[in-house]
Amino acid sequence: MKSLKPNWSLLFVLAVTLATTGCKPADENKAASSGAAGKPTVALVMKSLANEFFSTMEKGAEAHQQAHAADYELLSNGIKDELDVSKQIELVEQMIAQKVDAIVIAPADSKALVPVCKKAQQAGIVVVNIDNKFDESVLAANGVKFPFVGPDNRKGAKAVADFLAGKLKAGDPVMIIEGSPNAYNGLQRRLGFEDAVNAAGLKIVASQSGYWETDKANQLVASLITEHPETKAVLCANDSMALGAVPALRAAGKLDSVLVVGFDNIAAARQLIQEKKILATADQHGGQLAVFGIEFALDTLKNKTTPADRETPVDLVTAENLSAK
Repeated sequence: MKSLKPNWSLLFVLAVTLATTGCKPADENKAASSGAAGKPTVALVMKSLANEFFSTMEKGAEAHQQAHAADYELLSNGIKDELDVSKQIELVEQMIAQKVDAIVIAPADSKALVPVCKKAQQAGIVVVNIDNKFDESVLAANGVKFPFVGPDNRKGAKAVADFLAGKLKAGDPVMIIEGSPNAYNGLQRRLGFEDAVNAAGLKIVASQSGYWETDKANQLVASLITEHPETKAVLCANDSMALGAVPALRAAGKLDSVLVVGFDNIAAARQLIQEKKILATADQHGGQLAVFGIEFALDTLKNKTTPADRETPVDLVTAENLSAK
C-alpha cells in the first residue's frame, strides 16, 4: 500500500489563509469594517436633500469631517422625497449591512423608522436621533431608547408666532400650514404656533398639512385663502412651505395684507424677510445640527457610555436682526 505524502505547499497556503481571514476575533472584523486606519465610520441619514435645510446640514457635516479627517469617516445620504419613508428605511438597512459604527438620523417618520433603528442598535451600531424626535410611545413599545440631539421645536415655533401676534390684534383670523402629520417636529411646531395664537386671542380659521413641500403648500394656501379671504396671517411649519405660501397670496392679491412666517432660516426665506414678504422664521442652525449629532456619536463611541439628550439652540430671525448683522 502506497503511503500518502503531505502536500506541504497546499498546507502552507491554507495556514496563511486561516491566519489572515477566518481566525480573526470578532472585534478585529468589526474594526476592519470601520473607516481607513481603524477610524470609526459615521453615517448621516437625512430627509429630502431637495430641501435647502438638509443640503445645508449635509454641507455642515462634510466641513466638520474634513476638519477632523483623522478622527472619523463620514457617509452622508438622504432621500429625494420628504415622504419616501420606505427609502429612508432602506438607507438605514444599507448602513447596517456596511457595518458602520454610528448612524446619525433625522427620521422622515417619527414612528416607522424606530424598528430599523432598533435593528441597527442590536447590531452594535450607535444610533443618534437628530432634528425630528422619535415617538416616545413607539420607542417604549419596541423596548428601545435613542438619545435625541436637537432643538425644542415647540419653543421655537412659539417664539415665531409670538412675534407675529405682536403685529396683529385679538380676534384676527390666521391659518396654520402644518408639517407632515407623522413627524414629531411637525406636531411640536403646530402646538407652538397654537400656544402663541391662543395666548394672543387670535382665531385659527384653518389648520392643514402642506407635508413640508413648497408645491403642496402653494396649492393649499391658494385654496384656503379663497375660502377665508379675511385671513391676516399664515403660519408655516417650515420655510419651504412659506415659499409656497408667498406666491399663492400674491396671485390672490393678498400678499400686502397677509403676514407669513416660517421655520428653518433657509437662504431663500432670509431673502424674502429682507424684502418684507415673510415676517419671520426660526433658525435651528441646520449647518451645525448634524455636527452636534456626529460629535455626540463620536463621544459615545469613545467613552462607551451614552450622554444625556442634548437640546440645541433655536433663534428667532426677523428683518431687524438680519439687518443688524
